[in-house]
Amino acid sequence: MDQYLITGYDYTDDGAFERRMNVRPHHLDGVRELKKKGNYIIGGAMLNEQGKMIGSTMILQFENEEELEAWKRNEFYITQKIWESVDIKPFKVADV
Repeated sequence: MDQYLITGYDYTDDGAFERRMNVRPHHLDGVRELKKKGNYIIGGAMLNEQGKMIGSTMILQFENEEELEAWKRNEFYITQKIWESVDIKPFKVADV
């Protein structure tokens, strides 16, 4: 499987954090589904100096680019405008 490092930076408008918290349960349900299918490796929220969530980092794996694109079309943090920008880079988890 191809692995990817995904970094999403949240919007910074006045309603951004509340929007994130409202969508978060749906995002986490999606992550649980990815984990069941073997696509999720690790992930979590990025925090600012005050400990407030400001983005996310995930390492996911997919059989092909089409599966990655399908995930992007259905990821709640993308479709519900939580992540203002998303950076996806090929990644290789060290086999130690």
